[in-house]
This record gives sequence, structure tokens and C-alpha cells, in this order.
Amino acid sequence: MPVMDKPKIVVLDGHTLNPGDLSWDALRNLGDCEIFDRTPPDQVAERAAGKDIVLTNKSLLPRVVIEALPAMKYVGVLATGYNVVDTEAARERGIPVTNAAGYSTASVAQMTMSLLLELTQNVGLHSNAVRSGKWAESPDFCFWEKPMVELAGKTFGAIGYGQIGRATIRLAQAFGMKVMVHTRTVPAAAPGDLRFVGLDELLEESDVVSLHCPLTDENLRFVNGPRLERMKPTAFLINTSRGPLIDETALAEALEKETIAGAAVDVLSVEPPSPDNPLLSAKHCIVTPHIAWATRASRARLMDIAVENVRLFLTGAPVNVVN
Repeated sequence: MPVMDKPKIVVLDGHTLNPGDLSWDALRNLGDCEIFDRTPPDQVAERAAGKDIVLTNKSLLPRVVIEALPAMKYVGVLATGYNVVDTEAARERGIPVTNAAGYSTASVAQMTMSLLLELTQNVGLHSNAVRSGKWAESPDFCFWEKPMVELAGKTFGAIGYGQIGRATIRLAQAFGMKVMVHTRTVPAAAPGDLRFVGLDELLEESDVVSLHCPLTDENLRFVNGPRLERMKPTAFLINTSRGPLIDETALAEALEKETIAGAAVDVLSVEPPSPDNPLLSAKHCIVTPHIAWATRASRARLMDIAVENVRLFLTGAPVNVVN
């Protein structure tokens, strides 16, 4: 029995999920649907007013906004992380908040290895060098701008052992890498070819340190100056998780001093970043614009999960509720 026959639905910021290559039709079939590409913060309450169902990706729904929306009965977050919503304020109103988990696992793991390969093979650097004429001018049949690194036999250190961490570990092993893992809870049935170690040991022994942990109050900027000092000078740092896990000023300084060999990050502490973010000009640093999740296949899965979350809520059996 549906909770409501013809709900009013609003998507506050649908562009990143669907810039035009997917369809909103499945969501439109569930109710009267209004979709905005982006919503400025001062227009969130206005656009969500009178709506039963509010979907958001990065548009904030703090307590003051939630309290200003008496008609709202459901919030769907178009992402895994749901810190954009004051879930406690929603719970007090009896409003379920749902998220979407697992949709981007393969894509983020793939991006992690893409960043690692760029750090170790410098594909873009060498392609640009060829396009600038350096190969045509070379006296030899080949040349390289920077030394390249073979991954086989190197140690991959994963911080975090969730779905994405495990998927990335499998890819690292396919390249012949040894793997060590740091996680808060060591699984009882972990594969025997993985070493579960403390954080300091992982930082000191890994050739690649890759972050795959959620952001919490406890690990905010936990990759800081002293911890970067523990890493090998030949090691690489990769972050496809959350930007605030890293002290960006400390990382830029470590790269400048060549405390570590390089870093690649798909996420920053503030997005879009300020032009003076130190990582944007740091040497030996690759920065991509939070795109690890954004393959079409991944976004299509996210769309399916988000629509199904709404559909099941309307049947009175909500799933993926985080509050």
C-alpha cells in the first residue's frame, strides 16, 4: 500500500549524477518530479518547499532547513556519504534519510590504479613530450623524462578494508604486488596472502599507501607531517577517499622536500578547491577533480539505487536508511 499516491519530488543538484547521458524517467514515474542541475544554498529551502521527497547530492540540508520544510517526508542522498544532511534533525521529524552504497566500487578501484600507473609510468608526461617533438628529435629509438617504476614485487599498503579497499587490493595483486592492510577491525576470515598491520608499520614498509577509509572525527587530517616522515622517500601516496583525511599543507611540504616520491589525489579538503590550495602547485603531485566515482556505469548504478530507494519508501518498506 503506497504511503502517498502522487508524491512531489525535487532533485536539488542532479547534474553530476546525470549531465545528460542518463534518464530521470524512472524517478518521474514515481511522482511529480522537479529536477535542478544545481541549487545555490540560499535557494534550497525555497526549492524543497512543499515537496514530499527531496533528493540531494551535495546541496546541504542542515537542521534549520529541515525545520523549515514541514511537508518533507523523505531525504535521499545521491551518494554514499550523507554528511550533507543533519540526520539527527531528520530523525526527530521521523524523516528517513537514505544513501547509496557500493555503486562505485569498481570505478574507484580502477581510478586508484590509474593514478598509481600515472605516478609510476608517467604516461601523460611522455605523451606530451612526444607531441612537443622530443621523440622526433631524439638520437635514440626511445627516451624517458622520468624514471619509471615496476609494480611487481612492491608493497601496496591499503588503509581501510571496505568494498573499495578490497577491490583495489585485488587489482594490486594482479600487478604482482604484495599487500598489507591497516583497518580498525581485522576480519576473522581474511585471505592468508594479506598482512594486517598497525598504521606505523604500514607507512614505514609500503611502497604505495592508498587511502580507502571513511572520514571520521578521529582520522581528520591523520595523514600529517609526522606520518609522512615515516614513509619511504621512494613511496607514493594515493587518495581516492576523502580529501580531509590529508593535511594538504603538510603533504605539499613533504613533496617539496621529497620526503616521499609523489602523490595522486582525486579529492581535496574543499571542493571545488581554492586557487591557493597548496596541492594544486605542489611538485610530483597529480590532482584529478573527484571523478573516480563518475564513470557512466557507476552513475547508472547510482541512479538505479536512488530510484529504488524512493520506490521502496513509497511502499512503506524503506531500505538503506542511515538515521
